[in-house]
Parts: sequence; structure tokens; C-alpha cells
Amino acid sequence: MRKWFLAAGLIALLAPAAALPQSSGSPQPPAKADAKSDTKPDKGSVYEQLNLFSEAFERIRQDAVEPVADQKLVETAIAGMLSGLDPRSAYISESDYKALKAPSGDEAASPGIVVTLDNGQLKVVSPRDGSPAAAAGIKPGDLIFTIDKEPTYDLTLPEIEQKLRGPADSEVALMLRRGTGAPIETKIKRAAGRFPTVSTRVESGDIAYVRLAGFDATTAAALTDAVKQLRQQAGSKLVGFIIDLRNNPGGDFDAAVAVADAFIDKGDITVVKGHKADSTKRIAATPGDVASGLPIVALVNGGTAREAELVTGALQDNHRAVLLGTKTFGEAAIETIIPLNGNGAVKLTTARYQTPSGRAIQGKGLEPDLTVSPLKLEKVAQADRRREADLRGALKNPDAAKEGTPNAAPATPPGGATTPGKEPSATTQPAKGEQPSVASGDMGTMSDEQLSEAIDVLRGLALVNGRTAAAR
Repeated sequence: MRKWFLAAGLIALLAPAAALPQSSGSPQPPAKADAKSDTKPDKGSVYEQLNLFSEAFERIRQDAVEPVADQKLVETAIAGMLSGLDPRSAYISESDYKALKAPSGDEAASPGIVVTLDNGQLKVVSPRDGSPAAAAGIKPGDLIFTIDKEPTYDLTLPEIEQKLRGPADSEVALMLRRGTGAPIETKIKRAAGRFPTVSTRVESGDIAYVRLAGFDATTAAALTDAVKQLRQQAGSKLVGFIIDLRNNPGGDFDAAVAVADAFIDKGDITVVKGHKADSTKRIAATPGDVASGLPIVALVNGGTAREAELVTGALQDNHRAVLLGTKTFGEAAIETIIPLNGNGAVKLTTARYQTPSGRAIQGKGLEPDLTVSPLKLEKVAQADRRREADLRGALKNPDAAKEGTPNAAPATPPGGATTPGKEPSATTQPAKGEQPSVASGDMGTMSDEQLSEAIDVLRGLALVNGRTAAAR
């Protein structure tokens, strides 16, 4: 039954909203074309497709074995139409839209997991820092099969996000799989409020370590305050900054732009391209640099996604930071929620952004200046495997055809099953061609080899920077 509805939705791909039935009465069958008419529409035209949709709509209403309400049929058709575009475009029902506009109290609580759809499977992009999911050991790349015993394969992202939310301190039961291991059942508590996006400390007495775990309305101000505190702690000893963007799944677009602007004194931050060629917009930095020109090393990996890649591209193209780590996720889509006059809303991908120099991020990701993988493989919890370009219906990278860049083939995951919070054994080895990620719990610790390498690189940059300043 659902497949019939999805087919109707795909048929309606070219249909404007005004063309859908507006009244509660039964829509009339399409009128037959006059054989003598000279204005007969061409086959494949938008009018032909609308007639086809109208006919399919009427046949389903009349012949479906189970009666279907008109509203249900139209909503499912819209959902099917959007599902054929890309993994993140979706229909939001009226009840879900109201909950989205006014989240309050208990309903705002969540386990703190950022997810995406990968070939119909629900995959963890990353757990939020400080979230119950992170504490439970949920890892990037984990596949979630059920939420409270309900299968996820037939759900849209808005439906999944709604199911993950619930009363504060309540539990959500997940069945997931890590790598090629057996399914794991776990329960995670939901937590209300925001998860921290900025944390800082003085590393080795003279290096400012800034962890950016996401972007929300508080991130830019928190970053400015944190840098001031770092300068007070270190005095005039600071030699540079390490900005840790690993496993950062993105967040608020404007907040990410503000963060990039904080470290860039002049130049462009990003280029946004919409449906129309004349809608291209360049976003420029404003004067000022919270790092006062000190050298920066930015840490990135396969969990650096979306708005975090915007910041990464801005720092790299403006020669403001050396990128160290592994290739980023490769997603640069901007979604817009468009209300449908009291009938819910559509979540539609309306634009994508590029780096200031015009490099495409979507479906490609960003390569670091220095590729450094974790060395202690016993700490690897999940390899960086499939990226945005591998997802069903993913937006295509326009440069791929010119450059002949093939999509990365999925590799066999390393190791066996582990329970959340438990590290794989010392014999765990990544599959050929994979870039392992440091476990979330090890990021910023003594066992974080990527951080150690970043410190060495930063000291070298500071030395060169000092000699250059002395020469001037």
C-alpha cells in the first residue's frame, strides 16, 4: 500500500502545491483531450504529469483494498515526492510541525545523537559532547535498527528525530550494530537543555586548545569569552591555537559563520549557491581576529560534517589554519522548512555552500593539509567509512565528472562487536583504505596522537612565525 502512495508522490514531482486537490470533495477524473484541439499538451509536459497524478490519485481512492482518507493520501504523496530528492528532504506533518516550532519542557529532551539516513539505514553521525549518548559509548558510524522496538528503515528523519525526543530523564531503547558485529541493545536516558559546544584549556602551558563540538545560538559568544579566559590564564605566553573540529556534526549555519569570522580578519567565509544561477551569495568576514594573528592548527576527521566543514573550508582557503587529521564527511546542504498553509511543512534542501575559492564540499569532503591518523589502533572505536557522497539520493558534486573522482566504496569495518563504552581489543585493525577515528572519549587526552602531532606542528609554526616577525 505504501509503495502505491510513494509512486503517486513521485509522479507528482512536477506538481505545484496549488495543483493538489483544495476541497474535501472528491476530485473529478481528468477530462479527455479533445481530438480536434490544437492545444493538446505534449507528452511529458507538466500538464501531462498532473493529469497522470490525478488519475493515479482517483484510482487509489476507488480501488485500494483499505479505504484511505484524502488527506492521508495527499500527505503520503508529498512525502514520497520529497523522499525521491535527497536523504534530508522530508514532509513534516502538522502535529510534528507545531512541536518543532514550539518545543517546550519535557519534549525538548533528547539523548544527544545526530543521525542521518544511509541507504535506508539510520546511521549515527556523531553523539553530542556531554550528552547521554556520548556517555553511553555511542560512536560515529553506529547503525540504529530500532527505536523503542520500532524499526527505523521505513521512517523519515523528522519522524526519527521525534521518536528520539521525549520526557527528560526517560529512557529510549536502541538496537544498534557496530561494524560487522552482532546487534547491541542499549537504553539511553534523555537529557533536557543544550549540550556544550565550546570547551577550552591551556595545553602545555602556552597553547590554547579550543574544542568546538557543534554550533548553536550561544557558540560565538561562548567562544569569545573562552578565548579571553585563555589569554588571562596564559598571559603573554600563548604561541598558537588548536581548534578541534573532529566529530563535530554541525548545527546552526549563522553560528558557524560567526565562528569562522572570529578567526578570519578579512576575506570570504563561504559561497552559498541556490536553485537559480543569480542567487549566489558570498559571505565576507568582518575585521577582527580573536587569535590576534597567532598560528592555528585545526583538527578534522570523517565526523567533521556540514557547518563544521564550512568553518574548515574558510580557515583553509584563507590560509588561516593548517588542517591536520583525515578527510571530512562531505555534506554542505542547507535545508529550509517551508510551511504549507496549515497543513504541516516541507523540509527542503534549497542551497549548498562551497569554500571561498569555489571548491565543492558536497559529496567530496575536504582533504587536510597534513593527513594524520590515530596510531594506537586499540583506541579505534569506528573507522570513518561512508560519507555523504555514498548516501542514497545524495546531491551530486558538480566537479566530480570533470575530475573523474569516483565515490569511495564502502570497506569492511574493523573488529567485531563491542558494547557501548567498551573499546575494541588491541588486535583491531582498520580495513584497507579506511581512515580510523580516535574514540570520542580519548579526544583531547594523553592518548590522542592527533592532538600530540598538532602540538608539534603548532610549535613549528610558532617558531617560523617568530623568526618572520623578528626579520621584519
